[in-house]
Amino acid sequence: MIYLALSVAAFIAFSISLICGGGAGLLLIPILGFALPAAQVPAALSIGTSVSSVTKLSLFYQHVNWQIVRGFLPMAIPGVVVGAWLLSYLNPAYIELCMAIFLVSNLPYLFRKVDTSLGENRLPKIILPIAGFSAGFISGLVGAVGVLFNRMYFQYGLDKEQIVATRAANELILHIIKLVMYAYFGLLTLFVVQLGLIVATAAVLATYCMKSALPKISLKIFTKFGYGAMVVAGILMLNSAVIKIQVQYDPNIEVFRMAKGFDAAFSWDDLLYTIEFKYEEGFEFEKIIPFDALSPSNQLFVKQQQLKDSRIVIEKVYSFRSISYEAYYYDQTNHLIKKIKFK
Repeated sequence: MIYLALSVAAFIAFSISLICGGGAGLLLIPILGFALPAAQVPAALSIGTSVSSVTKLSLFYQHVNWQIVRGFLPMAIPGVVVGAWLLSYLNPAYIELCMAIFLVSNLPYLFRKVDTSLGENRLPKIILPIAGFSAGFISGLVGAVGVLFNRMYFQYGLDKEQIVATRAANELILHIIKLVMYAYFGLLTLFVVQLGLIVATAAVLATYCMKSALPKISLKIFTKFGYGAMVVAGILMLNSAVIKIQVQYDPNIEVFRMAKGFDAAFSWDDLLYTIEFKYEEGFEFEKIIPFDALSPSNQLFVKQQQLKDSRIVIEKVYSFRSISYEAYYYDQTNHLIKKIKFK
């Protein structure tokens, strides 16, 4: 069932991608996330998008702007290496959440008038290597860049066909480097390769089917489709990222009203953070810390106050005026029996 669903989704995503200058990878990230661990999604995407880039190059090779490629690619290569390397250390759910927020923030552009003068005020050449490193880094970390840099291509005077062809030339080498690194870091499993090949097959079919439609699409529609793809991808990624974070860390917020103010407790995985507001003292931010984080003198002081068979919980308290500590003593039934505050 997953194979059929992915085939249909990939065909639709790459069909949309061709008529809006990209975005298939971003659209497929949340879909692949239902079948693969977050860290393996970029690997499956790279298999499909690399084949897609080859197909686009074969069809639109004459439209490649090699001047853009020469300025973009040299810094994109180290960017993709750094991004793929960080993927083995960072939680991709956080990256997906940040990308989703950025993509959804493009919603206002859907309702703005398209600037058809793009390219008349061209960006300075120094922007190309900066954009190259940024695109490589994002691509290595997430597995796709989509239409994030289409506006830059417009401002260098590229038309629709040139954007599709030049992006394919820029991204093909990056995809190959990513695949080598993903394999090195153990992210290319047999199942990942199978899903990647399904995406690749759908990408080839979609590119050939939609090739004739691209010249008939106006610049306005091309641009609007691009922003629309970004927003839709952002919404799907946001939903996917929130679900992953909820499952992994079980975040929870509780607000309590006290006699002299309010107390808000925020839990994240095994960590508990508290914000306390008292009318007379203002805001205080509290965080549970390990006992051995205290200085030796404070450790001795806390132990001297300890009651028999009691359990100690230490909180570090940040306020606008000072930093202090609170020690809570609980009995065997987990009831609070004593609290002390010290600096």
